[in-house]
Amino acid sequence: MNIISVSAEVAPWSKTGGLGDVCSALPRALRSRGHRVMSVAPRYESYPQAWDTGVTVDLDGHVIRFFHCSDNGVDRVFIDHPAICRGGIYGGSQGSYEDNWFRFSLLTQGAILAALRLPLNGHRYCADGSGSDTMFLFHDWHTSLLPAYLETVKKWGKLYRAGSALVIHNLAHQGVYSPNILKDLMLPLELLSFLEYGGALNFLKTGMVMADRIVTVSPTYAKEICTSDFGMGLDPILRARKRHVYGILNGVDTHAWNPKTDPYIPAKFSIQDMSGKAVCKAQLQRELGLPVRMDRPLFGFISRLDFQKGVDQIEAITPWLMNCGAQLVLLGTGDPKLEEFVRSVNRYTHGVGLVQFSNELAHKITAASDFLLMPSRFEPCGLTQQHALEYGTLPIVHATGGLEDTVQSFHPKNKTGNGWAYSPLRPESLRQALDWALQTFYQYPHDFTQMRKNAMSTDRTWDKAASLYEKLFTGILRYK
Repeated sequence: MNIISVSAEVAPWSKTGGLGDVCSALPRALRSRGHRVMSVAPRYESYPQAWDTGVTVDLDGHVIRFFHCSDNGVDRVFIDHPAICRGGIYGGSQGSYEDNWFRFSLLTQGAILAALRLPLNGHRYCADGSGSDTMFLFHDWHTSLLPAYLETVKKWGKLYRAGSALVIHNLAHQGVYSPNILKDLMLPLELLSFLEYGGALNFLKTGMVMADRIVTVSPTYAKEICTSDFGMGLDPILRARKRHVYGILNGVDTHAWNPKTDPYIPAKFSIQDMSGKAVCKAQLQRELGLPVRMDRPLFGFISRLDFQKGVDQIEAITPWLMNCGAQLVLLGTGDPKLEEFVRSVNRYTHGVGLVQFSNELAHKITAASDFLLMPSRFEPCGLTQQHALEYGTLPIVHATGGLEDTVQSFHPKNKTGNGWAYSPLRPESLRQALDWALQTFYQYPHDFTQMRKNAMSTDRTWDKAASLYEKLFTGILRYK
């Protein structure tokens, strides 16, 4: 197949969270399965690796350029225009850019034109113009007008056999704008009914209605978003398309997150030899000024500081956890009030609060910790708990979305499980799960060791997810 992945972020060139990681790793995994793969993202700034192809396209007076580089066989294409190339991804020091709708409409149109016109390695992706064996995989609201633009090019006799699938990473962000911008989107008026929702233009709704299939990043989240509790106002549409909604769990980039090779940690380790994990714990304790105690459980938390992430739940149980003799390390930035709480943890002898973003520290905390806290209110997939499992760090999570799909509570009788998933979302429930974790650490070291082995023995590479996407694409294209 020819697969074109379109997204607002692609690591390492642009990233604010998991979206950039997924749009970096998934195209590589699909390429390794023998497909021709292009990823298309904005050129927010000058990327030294990407060269100017010399190809330009005029979109109603707006000229876009195409830059390109090869990444493990994947064609990385970047769309360039003065409105896009400002340095910021979604905004600058004054907040979000008001014309993000326009910037991402240029990206989306550019992706379609790249497939039709861009000669890469001697030939175009859609050389015959029909789009046979061509799939557009577009991510979140930023690119959700893609099937609408596909409808317009079908009138030219192009891409009428191409398939499309929307990947929802976070339903909370929908791209809602005034209907007054419709004329500047370069879309015909007859498509208004597809774009309009609740008196406004809703980009995500457009993609949900017009895509051949809808994918979410975990099976449980696919079910949750069809309910009023998690549907963010779009659940009626999702229920209407329920048989076309799929959940495919994200994989883990085991090149970047691997305790056997991680360049950020002081000692490497594996399921066969865990001695390096103790070295990582002792080194982090020294680095952060904590007492160097192997007999004290170390709890880590790595996240943006946001109401969604349940930081308030951690705040409620912190005094109790400190009285239990545990150590706690929090890392993240975000809501000022939650940042204030994180800083307050430093008053405890056994607590450290770090209000910063540091990829290096994230790796060190993941490797050193005995347990990971992740009490999210909702979590479409979650990568942090999967990283923790790779390092034998046992997650304690609220049973929602991808957290429920990846963390199984320990069963003492048959020795299964790799952490603790609790419900409902209340401080008392979190405290009960923590109490089980503490008992296991202090009183049942053999069970604790077995849980670590359970965690590290699961295959979380992207190949499994890529095979499911491949199967989905094959089913779509069969009927085109």
